[in-house]
Amino acid sequence: MSNWTGLRDRKKQETRQAISNVATRLFVERGFDNVSVTEVAQEANVARKTVFNYFPRKEDLVFDREEEGRALVREALSGRGGQSPVGAFQALMRGLAERQHPLFRISERSAGFWRTVAESPALAARARELQVTLADDLAAMLAGAAGRAQADPEARLAAAMLMAALVVAYGAALRAFRENKKPEPAFMSLMERGFAGVDAALAGTPYV
Repeated sequence: MSNWTGLRDRKKQETRQAISNVATRLFVERGFDNVSVTEVAQEANVARKTVFNYFPRKEDLVFDREEEGRALVREALSGRGGQSPVGAFQALMRGLAERQHPLFRISERSAGFWRTVAESPALAARARELQVTLADDLAAMLAGAAGRAQADPEARLAAAMLMAALVVAYGAALRAFRENKKPEPAFMSLMERGFAGVDAALAGTPYV
């Protein structure tokens, strides 16, 4: 039974990823507002209803890796040992950047992806919403790791600063890439400066 459940979950994940890959390709090629969910379904060879089963909103077809990011953070915080919550998060981000994980990888594909987002008001608005949501979720996870209430203001401060550091660093890396410069130094430099600010701001708390 467990093998069957595992196979079913794997099939569902493969279908979800296949739909997302098709949607992203079409959106980058033709623009988000010029592609319908019906066209995505036809190209992915699934029913339109199937697309909405996996992605409640059209915008979710584009931003499909947010839960992966949450899972990585949860794992890092739960297995941090004697490391501080913020330290564990920072170590995770450094590792992902150094390994060129897809969440941080800068390439022609990712540059095209973010150009598509910038050109669509709906996607740009959704990207901003997700930044706020992810910061809220991170604050709750940090607070839980430190044994504090989810609404703890110091956890919210830490999360907001950490997310801001990553967003600014990624934006600088994209600009460097578009200017035919190496994106990694720009990303790492700004990320570390942001992390240093978090460490200073949260000194004396259980978060660092």
